[in-house]
Order: sequence, then structure tokens, then C-alpha cells
Amino acid sequence: MFLRSHSRLRRAAVAAAVGACAVVGLAVPATAVPAAPAAPAAAQAGLRSYLVITAPNNTAGAKSAVATNGGTVFASYDVIGVIVAHSTATDFATKMRAVSGVQQVGATRTSDLPAQVSNPPIPASPTQTTPTAAETNRVDMTQIKADQAWAVTTGSPSVTVGVLDTGVDDQHYDLKANFDASKSASCAYGKLDTRVGSWRPEGTHGTHVAGTIAAAKNGKGMVGVAPSVKIASVRIAEAPSGLFFAENTICAFVFSGDQGFKITNNSYYTDPWLFNCPSNVDQAAILEGVKRAAAYAEGKGVLNVAAAGNENYDLANKTTDSTSPNDSTPANRPVTNACLAVPNELPSVLAVSSINSSNVKSSFSNFGTDKIVVAAPGDNVYSTLPGGTYGNSSGTSMASPHVAGVAALILSVNPSLTPAQVRARLAGDADDLACSDSRCAGTTAKNNFYGDGRVDAKDAVGGGTTPGGSFENPTDVQIPDGGAAVTSPITVTGIPGNAPATLKVDVNVVHPYRGDVVIDLVAPDGSVYRLKSSSTNDAADNVIATYTVNASTEVANGTWNLRVQDIYRSDVGYLNSWKLTF
Repeated sequence: MFLRSHSRLRRAAVAAAVGACAVVGLAVPATAVPAAPAAPAAAQAGLRSYLVITAPNNTAGAKSAVATNGGTVFASYDVIGVIVAHSTATDFATKMRAVSGVQQVGATRTSDLPAQVSNPPIPASPTQTTPTAAETNRVDMTQIKADQAWAVTTGSPSVTVGVLDTGVDDQHYDLKANFDASKSASCAYGKLDTRVGSWRPEGTHGTHVAGTIAAAKNGKGMVGVAPSVKIASVRIAEAPSGLFFAENTICAFVFSGDQGFKITNNSYYTDPWLFNCPSNVDQAAILEGVKRAAAYAEGKGVLNVAAAGNENYDLANKTTDSTSPNDSTPANRPVTNACLAVPNELPSVLAVSSINSSNVKSSFSNFGTDKIVVAAPGDNVYSTLPGGTYGNSSGTSMASPHVAGVAALILSVNPSLTPAQVRARLAGDADDLACSDSRCAGTTAKNNFYGDGRVDAKDAVGGGTTPGGSFENPTDVQIPDGGAAVTSPITVTGIPGNAPATLKVDVNVVHPYRGDVVIDLVAPDGSVYRLKSSSTNDAADNVIATYTVNASTEVANGTWNLRVQDIYRSDVGYLNSWKLTF
């Protein structure tokens, strides 16, 4: 399901009009959304899809067992130990879980497979219109300083961004110059389909996302964040439902890694569960399968960027889900923080929240402590639509491709960076955004609404003064009451030369009487910088602050320590986390 409002009917917006006012992925009240389409015809009554998970490169025995237990192997991703099996047998999963070497088995959906699974049709190529309107300097591009970054680079054609979505109109006037058909395919229904045109759009969502990333700078229509990089389409939405099931997502991530994409954009969540809970055997298999596939892509050098979701939900404090499963009959169910939205809550994925033109969290955007890496514009974003047209759309679906585009610019000027280093550059060069309402928690430098802040394309490509990079230690350290000082280390790598004169140190100490606490920054050579002294008059709780240190005489790379001491007795606290931003 591509990301829109909390309403389970939100998928209907995929068929939005393609005129100038078209709306794709808009977060709207449930009452404003038309009814969901009728269920598609089934391939065979009772035919379901399952993930059968084994150790990587050890699938042979499980494949044989699929056949003897009433199933067929539809696709297999041996390198990550994931088999996609089809079966009408209601006891198929139970039997397969007893097979030696099988680690997990789970149904990927609660509905029968559609008729299209056996012979997927190729989407028609939309009739094209040549745009006449000139490009303008739009607010979303100026917000993230993409227009200033273009003075450094508009991107390199050696960088390919995979748009994992509903498909892309490769013939669109603003996209065709940057589209790479040789690296495009369909993964709808869970099996790779490289037929010409299989990547084309079912709906408008993926084409809109693609334009934000890499619409050409050609004087007409609009321009993307990285207008000279390549884009490839990997369609994962099925037709006619428009849903993104786990086997489709797995196929797309593995294909992305094998094709050498530098970045993928993932503006959807994996259906049919908004959150996948490890306590449920089916959802646990979905979690494991997609996690392995995303990690495989990352291991091949792919940075996976994803939309955080449009439920206005605190992902760090989950309690209920009333919208799942969305392929049959949703029901209220309790959920916990162990239940994850996929792919945006996976460890190898960079999650993006949405802001409006006033740099405030969009009303629909999900949030959560340590769930958001950066934020980007997602309200009323103007971009490409199939057939050579354009439209405005809202959602974290629209925010995520801004970040994917900035990542593409970074790799255009620094092609040797790893996904982890690009992620650090995006976070470290982001512009701080202060909390905007009472649900926002954390510091201006890092909080649960915006993560490390609004993505900054100019600084990320070296157009500003920030050398780049942030490093964090989130591990709790207990502070003895009236005792010896404790330390928490951060090892810095990949930062050339000395630290800046404006080194930022974000500190989060939980303590009922912060006047007791003394805090020092210790450089790799042992030099000490006092951040906070004790005070008998400061009875407030907690230290949540950002300190600026002139560390320009210190070599940046090496192990830095935060040293914290409670010098008075009777109150006990702990260091929650701290971060260095260069």
C-alpha cells in the first residue's frame, strides 16, 4: 500500500485524475475517499501465497518439501533463503514448518491470489502530451536548497535511483531522458518480470515520485532534485488491487541490489498489515523475509530510503491497529513496539517524515523517537504524472523522494561513499527544526518529529560550510549517585582534517536534579571541553541540550567521549544518548 491517510480506503486515490490538480497519495478524511474497488477475480479458489524461509543458499530441501506438501514454488531468492510458494492446502504452512531446515513459514496475504498472477498483463503506455509551461523555482526545491546544490552538481548519470512503486511512465517528456529501461522491471505478484513495459504505471503514484527525484532540467514542466541522474522503475503494486505484498517487495529489493542501484525510494508499506508483529507466525515471516531482502540490497551498496507513513502515528508508542488486514476485512487489534511497519522501520532503511512549506510536521506524517532520520517537504508537492502531465500531491510518499534525490546528488560528487556514510551525511548536514507541538520530544538538533532535521541538498554536496557527518551513541549509561564519572564513547571515521569550530554536541541526560550533573567532552587526544558545570540552584530535571564547541584544533577522526559525573548525593540518573555533528 502506498502511503496516504489512515483510512483503509486510501488506496482509491491511486486512480486520481491526471490534470493539473490531480491528487496522489493525499492525506484526506475517510469520508472524502470513494469506496474501495471490488475484490479481483481469483486465480483459483483458496490459492494463497507463502514465504518459506531457510538459511541463505540452502533452499533445495525446502523446495522439494513444497511439492510434497501440496504446494508449488513460484519464485525463489536463494541468496537470502526465501522461497515464494503457492498452495490451496489449508495445512500447507503447518506442514512446512515441520520440515527440516525450514526456519519460518508465513502467508503473505489473507486473500486469494488474483487471476493476473499466472499471466500478468503489461500496463499500457499512456498517451503523451508535450508540456508547454516553463519550469519554476518551486517552494519544495528552495526549502531543501536543491536549487543552490545545482551550482555544484545536477547529478551524475552513473547514479541510478530505483523507484519501487506503482510503475513509472518512461515516455513522459520530463522523465524519458533519465529513464533506464535496461534496469527496469516488474516484481508485482512476487516474481521478476523483465518484459518491455512491465515497469509502466498502474496508477499515478510512482510517476509522481520519479519526477521529484529526477525530472530533467530542460526548461519545461518541473525539475527534480537530481535532474541528471538515472531512474529505473521496479513496479511492485499489483493490479487491480494496487497493493504491495511482501513477495513483491522482496523481489524488488533483491533486484535492486543485483542491478547496482545506488538508492531505492520506497513510498509504500508492505500489505496487508500496517504493522507486522513477530508474535504472529505469518507476520514474523513477512518481517524476516523483507528484512533480509532490504539488507541484501544494502550489502550490495544500495541506500534504501522510505516514507514514514501517513497515519499521524507515534511509531515509538504503538498500541492499536484498526486498519489491517487491508486485503480482506480489517479489525481492531492490539500492537506493541515490537510490531513494525515494513519497510520504513527496518534497520537498513532510512525513514523520512513530511513537513509543510512552513517547516512544520505535516498533519498526516508519522513520527517517533529514533524512527525518523530526516524530514522533507511532502505537502502539495508538484511533480510528473503519466501522459506528460503534472499535479500536486501530499504525503510522506512525496517527502521520501526529496531525500532519495539528495542522496543521489551526494553520490554524484562522492561516488565511493557507502550507504552508511551517505546516511550520516544526510543526517549531519540536515537543518535543525524545533519542536512544533506538545507531542514533539527531543532537542532542536534531534527530535521525534524531524529526526536530525530538514534535508539540506546544498550542504550535503559541499555547497555549504559543513564538512558532513553525525555520529551517535544511543546506549544508556547509569550515572552513580555522588560517585565517579562515567564515559560514553563515539568513534568518528570518514571526516577529513580537523573538527569544526562549531562542533555540535547533543546531550540527553535523564536526572531529577540536573544541577548535580557535570558534563565534559573529551577529544581523542584527551583534551577536555567543559559543556556543563554543576549548580546548587538548578533544581529542574533532565539535561536535553545542544552545545557548540570550538574543536578546530582537534583531529576529527578517533574516539571521542562524553564524561558525566553526579557530584552530589540523593538523586540518581542516567545518560540516555549523545551525538556529535561535524
